[in-house]
Amino acid sequence: MVSVGVFVGLIVVVTILSKSHADRNVYPSAGVLFVHVLEREYFKGEFPPYPKAGDSTNDPITFNTNLKGYPDRPGWLRYIQRTPHSDGVLYGSPASEHVGKPTIIEITAYNKRTFETARHNLVINIMSTEEFPLPYQAEFFIKNMNVEEMLASEVLGDFLGAVKNVWQPERLNAINITSALDRGGRVPLPINDLKEGVYVMVGADVQFSSCLREVETPQNQLRCSQEMEPVISCDKKFRAQFHIDWCKISLVDITKVVPVHSNRPDPGTGVLPDIGEYNPPSESLKNRDYFADFLITLAVPSAVAMVLFIILAYSMCCRREGVQKRNMQTPDIQLVHHSSIQKSTKELRNMSKNREISWPLSTLPVFHPVSGEVVPPIHPDNYETTSMPLMQTQTNLQNQIQIPQQQSSGK
Repeated sequence: MVSVGVFVGLIVVVTILSKSHADRNVYPSAGVLFVHVLEREYFKGEFPPYPKAGDSTNDPITFNTNLKGYPDRPGWLRYIQRTPHSDGVLYGSPASEHVGKPTIIEITAYNKRTFETARHNLVINIMSTEEFPLPYQAEFFIKNMNVEEMLASEVLGDFLGAVKNVWQPERLNAINITSALDRGGRVPLPINDLKEGVYVMVGADVQFSSCLREVETPQNQLRCSQEMEPVISCDKKFRAQFHIDWCKISLVDITKVVPVHSNRPDPGTGVLPDIGEYNPPSESLKNRDYFADFLITLAVPSAVAMVLFIILAYSMCCRREGVQKRNMQTPDIQLVHHSSIQKSTKELRNMSKNREISWPLSTLPVFHPVSGEVVPPIHPDNYETTSMPLMQTQTNLQNQIQIPQQQSSGK
């Protein structure tokens, strides 16, 4: 495991190993970016080797980090591991109120091949410094980087070198790095090698350069409001490796920031006050009569439903007029008219059954299947032609047509 404090052109290793497999002590400075790499190679020695010599030892290993005695890490400390085959990284920027308070981080490594675990403690001793925090701070948004790529010492060193060429300070250091996802950004689509984006805050001891203040001009502010890229003269010094969104740059002079003091309530120790033992209710409860509740919930709705059922039955069964009463109240001329219509309808139906209609030619046999003679259309007079199907079945043809048998050659 490696811990580094990042400065321009200098990488200071501040990890102290007490003894083998013992606690590790790191000494970051308040207000300076702290990066601690959890190397998989170091934890591989804690797990049993492969059964066969020469087999691959690329075990999938994941890490779980938490403050000792608590389920999560401190608020200023973040952790990221992209895949089980990559190293994990702890990073963050401790504040001045954390100085002098040792922070013990429990690191648990899980081997997903053998399902074994290994645990180590990381003791973070935050030191104070007089030169931090630096008064002038600038935050850049880099669009073509993920947070674990930016945390690499080489990449972060290149970025700080580019900022130093533009800003020209005497002291420059990285203060904090934040993923765009932690600021409410959206996960990019897995196309065209899109990145999540990362915010990098740096501090310096001199005023902001004219190049950094170009984004504050009215012309560039107008272009940013129209979602256009502003014109920045020093963008070419970053463009080769870092694509910066200049519309999201933030320049803060902490010497001019008015501190806001809010009266916060004392959080206390987190332990509830002692109010005595819990006294549960006694087992001797009073008897309760549920007969009234029964009447309200079941008897009353049932009685109402029964009354409605009786009214409906009386209306449908006892109030029927009948055919005789209907005929008595109907005028005679209307009954005669209705009777004549029924008689006419019946007569027309009888006439339609007796009329003869020629069959469709498509349904009549033209030639005899044996003799080859023309077969005349035959259908009985008492056959109802209106209900005859268009396609005759073989049984109907046999009933209507008698096929003559072939006579022998001697007759």
